[in-house]
Amino acid sequence: MGYANVRRITKLHIASLFCAICVSPVSCSNESNRGNISPEILAEVNRIRAIDNHAHPVRFVSAGEPDREFDALPVDNMEPASDPLQLRPDDGAVLEAWRTLWNYPYNDTTQMHIHEWNDQRKQGVARQKGDDYPAWILDSIGVDLMLANRVHMGRSVQPPRFRWVPYVDALMFPLDNSQLAQQNSDRKAFFADEDKVRAQFLKEAGFDAPPRSLDEYLRSVITAALERHKLGGAVAEKFEIAYLRSFGFDNIDRAAADKVYSSYVGKMPPSAAEYKTLQDFLFRYIALECGRLGMAVHLHTAAGAGSYFDVNGVNPLLLEPLFNDPDLRKTKFVMVHGGWPFTREITALLNKPNVYLDYSMQSLLLPPSTLAHTLREWLEWVPEKVLFGTDAYPYSEALGWEESAWIAAKRGREALAIALTQMMRDGEISRDRAFVLARMVLRDNAQNLYGF
Repeated sequence: MGYANVRRITKLHIASLFCAICVSPVSCSNESNRGNISPEILAEVNRIRAIDNHAHPVRFVSAGEPDREFDALPVDNMEPASDPLQLRPDDGAVLEAWRTLWNYPYNDTTQMHIHEWNDQRKQGVARQKGDDYPAWILDSIGVDLMLANRVHMGRSVQPPRFRWVPYVDALMFPLDNSQLAQQNSDRKAFFADEDKVRAQFLKEAGFDAPPRSLDEYLRSVITAALERHKLGGAVAEKFEIAYLRSFGFDNIDRAAADKVYSSYVGKMPPSAAEYKTLQDFLFRYIALECGRLGMAVHLHTAAGAGSYFDVNGVNPLLLEPLFNDPDLRKTKFVMVHGGWPFTREITALLNKPNVYLDYSMQSLLLPPSTLAHTLREWLEWVPEKVLFGTDAYPYSEALGWEESAWIAAKRGREALAIALTQMMRDGEISRDRAFVLARMVLRDNAQNLYGF
């Protein structure tokens, strides 16, 4: 999950935010990047059919209720925050995406024109493609396979083009969460969502409420849920924990966790310190089980949406004790979004044998020239651990998961081409090595990680 305040702002301030923009099909950032990119490298980068490590695709729905399972914590009801330039509806890439995907005929992105062409063209294409529509979007952005962060998959979002990454944060919060929900308005909404997901996990396990013993909760709820996910095709489990609390998971023994669970299950909320003890134990248990089952653990590691987001709490260095835990060495951790703004700190963590990262969200929010500096440092360190990703998400009518996927894929490829060009021109790598690195980042590293 990345920034998603555009949906809310679009609803509340559409008249002031949507405006006429540059009519050139090539953005200004692309113009400035031309001299920084080797045409040969860019052509090779654009040729590779990528694996998108992180996205939120929306399934095709012909009628009835819209799809809301693209996120366990949809962030479209948050208090106002200042949106990054690249996510504002007047960003030139939005117009470029609409022209490329939908043959958009206008020179602006006014609400009236976007809504008109959505009804006349975009929805018409979706209806024509039907269940093949999401896969058609992948073809349009040069993506062979997309890891779909979803509560459940859908008829039109299925293997082999889409691979499931479900959410498991709710399993960490089996007690009364009312005190946690009072911290701010964002977390009030988030914990209400998590309580619904937890209720679903319990129902699937045959319970109306969390079982009385921690042992039963671990065995019959958590392990059973993870095994169902694995059987259902999940390749990883996703934690959005950064939206609910800070990183920093202590190594808690079973007896201490058991004491908290048995004292408070079905009763009053525990103190913050007591609840953290249980949460820390449950996180490690889930991670350990993921390793046993051969599923990676995906962690949101970047500044996120909302004015209350705890940026300091997602410093990836707080995760180092997890990565150093010998018991968890069989679990593969993927630091989704590449830890922005802690991109230098996260580089050092790539030395850990079971730790990877992707640059999803950064490929959407940052200009290619800015992202290229970060990519170069990662590629100069441990290139086998760097994964491509978009963080495609249904932000608004103007910036749906389709348009955000197109923009992020384009910027992400350009940034990679810039980084490789600079490395080649500085004599660090040959042209042939640049081609190898491009394929590693866009495809091979993910294939090796997940065993595709």
